[in-house]
Amino acid sequence: MAYQARNYDHLLGTPGFSDALLKNHFTLYQGYVTNTNKVLDETAALAADGKAGTPSFAEMTRRLGWEWNGMRLHEYYFGNMAKGGKALDAGSKLAQKIAAEFGSHDAWEKRFRAVGAMRGIGWTALYQDAATGQLMNMWIGEHDGGHPAGGTLLLIMDVFEHAFMLDYGLKRADYIEAFFKAIDWSVVASRFDKAATLSL
Repeated sequence: MAYQARNYDHLLGTPGFSDALLKNHFTLYQGYVTNTNKVLDETAALAADGKAGTPSFAEMTRRLGWEWNGMRLHEYYFGNMAKGGKALDAGSKLAQKIAAEFGSHDAWEKRFRAVGAMRGIGWTALYQDAATGQLMNMWIGEHDGGHPAGGTLLLIMDVFEHAFMLDYGLKRADYIEAFFKAIDWSVVASRFDKAATLSL
C-alpha cells in the first residue's frame, strides 16, 4: 500500500513562517513520501526477482530508513504545529511530568532550545522512554540516526536549514522562537497521554 502525502496547507499564514518557506518545506516532505514508495517498490521487485542478496537490494534497504523517517518526522513536525500555537494546559499530565522531571516547564524549554541551537543539522525531539516513562530531549543528526530504541516521540523541531534559512538566514534562535509560538501543545499532550497506556 503506497503512502500518501498529507496536506498541511492549514499552516499557511502561521506567524513567523512565510508561505514561501512552508510551501518549500511541504514540497520537500512530499519528496520523502514519493521516495519512500519508490524504495519499497524497488526492494519488493528485487526480492521477487530473487535478488534479495544483492548489493542493490542491501543499499536500497538501508536507504529506506532515511526516506521513511524523513517522511514520518515531517508529519510529526507539521502535526505538532498550529497557526498561532496552542498553550500547554498547566494541569495536564504532561505539564506535571515536565515539571517533575525538569524542575519547571521553563527549565525544560531552556534545555530543549539549547539542543536545537547546537551546531549541525538535524532534529530536536522530546521523547519518552516506554520502559521507565522518563522524558529526554534528544538530538537526531540524520533522519535515521539518534532515535532512542522504543522511545515515544512527543515533540519534534526540524533544525535542518531548509526549515528556517529562507526566513531567518543563519539566525536559528529566531526560528526556534517562532517555532515555540507555533507549537500545538494539545497534540503533544495527546501523544503523551496515548504513550502512557503503552509499555515494553
